[in-house]
Amino acid sequence: QVQLVESGGGLVQAGGSLRLSCAASGRPLSNYYMGWFRQAPGKEREFVSGISWNSMTTYYADSVNGRFTISRDNAKNTVYLQMNSLKPEDTAVYYCAARLGLKFAYWGQGTQLTVSS
Repeated sequence: QVQLVESGGGLVQAGGSLRLSCAASGRPLSNYYMGWFRQAPGKEREFVSGISWNSMTTYYADSVNGRFTISRDNAKNTVYLQMNSLKPEDTAVYYCAARLGLKFAYWGQGTQLTVSS
């Protein structure tokens, strides 16, 4: 099993930047494709970004493309999400997850991001 712990959330003004971190323990993070999801109140969970085990392939939702950057440091067992040009609509709880096969099987507890206008 993999345990995931997100950190780095907080309150930021619109236009600001923040970096989320997701630290893994239990198994090497290099075994997994990793993703960041978010869920705002009253909305469905959204797949924001993903990164392959070797960082060769990344994915971004249209809503964040060009503003967010996902990266990973397998030696540190950590995945990051750099978020720039933040908007109030980015406000959500952000979760990292590890994919096992075709399913995101392991999830962190989430970290809250609030973007004020």
